[in-house]
Amino acid sequence: MIGAGVFSAFAPAAAAAGSWLLLSLAIAAVAAYCNAISSARLAALYPESGGTYVYGRRRLGDLWGYLAGWGFVTGKTASCAAMALTFGGYLAPGSGRWAAVAAVAGLTALNLYGVRTSALAARIIVAAVLLVLASVVLVGASGAGALPGFQGAPSWGVLQGAGLLFFAFAGYARIATLGEEVRDPATTIPRAIPIALGIALVVYAAVAVTALAVLGPAGLATSPAPLADAATAAGAGWLAPVVRVGAAVSALGALLALILGVSRTVLAMARDRHLPVGLAAVEPVRQVPRRAELAVGVAVIALVLVADLREAIGFSSFGVLVYYAIANASALTLSREEGAPPKVVPAAGVALCLVLAFTLPLTSVIAGVAVFCVGGALWALRRRRTAR
Repeated sequence: MIGAGVFSAFAPAAAAAGSWLLLSLAIAAVAAYCNAISSARLAALYPESGGTYVYGRRRLGDLWGYLAGWGFVTGKTASCAAMALTFGGYLAPGSGRWAAVAAVAGLTALNLYGVRTSALAARIIVAAVLLVLASVVLVGASGAGALPGFQGAPSWGVLQGAGLLFFAFAGYARIATLGEEVRDPATTIPRAIPIALGIALVVYAAVAVTALAVLGPAGLATSPAPLADAATAAGAGWLAPVVRVGAAVSALGALLALILGVSRTVLAMARDRHLPVGLAAVEPVRQVPRRAELAVGVAVIALVLVADLREAIGFSSFGVLVYYAIANASALTLSREEGAPPKVVPAAGVALCLVLAFTLPLTSVIAGVAVFCVGGALWALRRRRTAR
């Protein structure tokens, strides 16, 4: 979760929400909390690779599970492209796309060696990123003025900002999608998801307050590198190159985990013949789905060569919000004996996910609806062929 989103999502969210950015962050956090609780309860009950793709099929029916998987794979593939482009943009602005392609290829190769190698690399990356973010907050606190006052009344832009900021919160799904590879998943997953969300929220709130106080809403909205600019504006120009390196490293960390999680959902869908069955093969020694991981890597590289960063963030948010709406709807069907959360939690999660999805920028909504229509048509075609 603490990846490139914290470096890239605040600028477009500030452009939408203005001085009400912190309210957008709070709304995104509430939606993420509902999703986290629902996902944790479902993951404990169904510790299988695939996440909401599995939960939707078990609790709501084949179509809803398929749409959840489709939304996750397409949305998170766009997230992979966004992370790769963020890495390339910070590390090599003049040749960012080719640096992004190299990053995708390298991390796909790393994932082929198994989850343990990937998890160790992710821990190292997160530790480095947290040090960078802490430095920005400390420097900003010493050189910042007061937070700007609220201007105007909360509006549609606040919800749009929340939908864009949700992009930075969505990483906890990958804990659930790796269910088959977690030790004692019934205990570990319900603990890990809320803890991860709580840590990320504290970090994001501190960074958002610092960026707003140093740059102001307008400066934050127009900045191509908000945290580097915040460090410079606070009188610590020496920190800006460190922040750029931190952003590149965090993008690598997010991309590493994204490829891992998406490939596991591809694996689950291929097992059920919703995707080509050849993608369900698991390498016998390391027990990793190498074909699925290679297919995801190729798809991400293709997107990197044509994608725009901000559009990728919006499209990814739409797909993942629909995914979590289905997760919350699945949690609504749980009984008390199955560990159901209080009904208000998944009910609020469904409502918030749908509202935030359809208040995103219009191009993201149109593209998202079109992709889900294509997915639904493919499901209906497959079902008709199977019936014959």
